[in-house]
This record gives sequence, C-alpha cells and structure tokens, in this order.
Amino acid sequence: MYAVAKVFLALGALVAPSIAYSGDMTYYTPGLGACGITNSESDAVVAMSPAQYGHCGQSIKISYNGKTATAKVVDKCPGCAGNSIDVSPTIFQQLADLSLGRVQVTWEWA
Repeated sequence: MYAVAKVFLALGALVAPSIAYSGDMTYYTPGLGACGITNSESDAVVAMSPAQYGHCGQSIKISYNGKTATAKVVDKCPGCAGNSIDVSPTIFQQLADLSLGRVQVTWEWA
C-alpha cells in the first residue's frame, strides 16, 4: 500500500498545474553566465532575477500578446525585480520588437 501511495504522489507532482509568474522582460547580450555556460545573442536563454535564480539548465515558457517562446536558464539578472526576466535578443524578437525594450510578460517553468 505504501508503494502505491508513493506512485500517486509522484504522478501528482508530474501533472500539477504550473504557476504563472508576471513581470517585465528585457533583453541583454549573453556571455559567460552565472551558471558557468557561455552563450550568444542567438541562443534561446534567460537570466532570472535573484528571487528566481538557482534553476540552471531548466527552461521557462514565456508568453506575450498571444505568442510563446521557451528559453533555458543560464544566468542571473541582479537588476531584475521579483519575477522579471532578462532574455537573449533572439527570444525577445520571437515575442516583441526589440525597439520596445521592456514588455510585461507571463512565464512558467517548462
């Protein structure tokens, strides 16, 4: 019976609904990130705020104006507040025009 309970708990964790976060999205020029990986502007990467940092290698799904993009966590954004994120230009351009510079998005762990 104990083994069955463990299976149900594990399955529940896999199908639990994702929490959507809201915050600003800006873009930056990636380089050697806080996770120890070097990336470029064409890589689908994101830097997380200090409040959300610590998930190196995990991905987030970002939504803006009916569009979505997925980026891998590779860096920390010390200037980002709360649930705000800093993405590579390639991710920003998938969602909005670079000339906007800053937009309000929602994101969740992918």
